[in-house]
Amino acid sequence: MEGLQLFDLTGKVALVTGATHGLGMAMAAALGKAGATVTICGRSQSRIDAAIAEYAAMGLTVKGYVCDVTKEENAVKLVETIRQEVGIIDILVNNAGIIKRIPSQEMAVSEFEEVITTDLTSPFIMSKAVFAGMRERGAGKIINVCSMMSEVGRDTVTAYAAAKGGLKMLTKNMATEWARFNIQVNGIGPGYFATSQTAPIRVNGNPFNEFIIKRTPAMRWGDPEDLGGTIIFLASPASNFVTGQVVYVDGGILACLGKAANEE
Repeated sequence: MEGLQLFDLTGKVALVTGATHGLGMAMAAALGKAGATVTICGRSQSRIDAAIAEYAAMGLTVKGYVCDVTKEENAVKLVETIRQEVGIIDILVNNAGIIKRIPSQEMAVSEFEEVITTDLTSPFIMSKAVFAGMRERGAGKIINVCSMMSEVGRDTVTAYAAAKGGLKMLTKNMATEWARFNIQVNGIGPGYFATSQTAPIRVNGNPFNEFIIKRTPAMRWGDPEDLGGTIIFLASPASNFVTGQVVYVDGGILACLGKAANEE
């Protein structure tokens, strides 16, 4: 296998959790455009239906399922249903997640636990659920959506940072255990991206917008399509000897201490 064939996902079945919008949708679309048969899941049928229409507008046929990925029994049922209706899952992208911006001293334990369950426990649950099929096939790709908060802290995101830091180490440990089965487990760490969620703060004059542009060596917010190349690489034969890594797609923020070079 040479050249562009290394990145060809034709014949592969991918499941992307939380891919009804935003970065999850961008990554799922990239996998589909690279040839994969894409399935998605979410908690709401209405959001899944709306997402499938958006994928169709991109020229992609995507199958969607309602599933609460924090529940092991639901995850096991989902994976079996996909196996029967589509095929064994070759690529799993653990993207589903939430964030609660609450100062540590004000955060209830129940709120902390909800974030940990969604952002850390659910990737463990889903990875366990796809393991048997991947082992049976003798190959598999698991990609955990980490964050810059896997490496650094920030005010009011204690639970999120704890979950994403844990997800980085879960990635490394599963990679260590499952490499013998030719299953590669890696992470992708998005920086600050232009999505519908960040639209309110991406306006001229907003202090945080100015901070991100000045703090990022690339001098801009990421475009969701900027994740495409990395997610395809991690899902493809091109990364068959890459495991236990987190690839940060952040415009250089984590490489830069203090002011970005463009401010000098």
